[in-house]
Amino acid sequence: MIRVTLPAQLRILAHIDGEVRLDPAPPVTLRAVLDELEDRYPALRGTLRDHTSRRRRAFVRFFACERDLSHDSPDAPLPDAVTNGTEPLLVVGAMAGG
Repeated sequence: MIRVTLPAQLRILAHIDGEVRLDPAPPVTLRAVLDELEDRYPALRGTLRDHTSRRRRAFVRFFACERDLSHDSPDAPLPDAVTNGTEPLLVVGAMAGG
């Protein structure tokens, strides 16, 4: 079981209360988790990844185990602590401005 923590604005958009728990098919990768998340919550399609290219949106970041996974390959295995549910996968909206 994978635990996913989304920012408040995405939880509101998808009508989610709290953390999301998913069971993606192995191998457990960021792509597999995002595919299942978007399948379960269609309102999130296009918010985390581009509709066409399926690439991460510029102002969305993914963190796990105190590591920024945003620039890792989406097909790289997630850390064991995430795949066994000990640590959540954090989706964070990046801050920008001046």
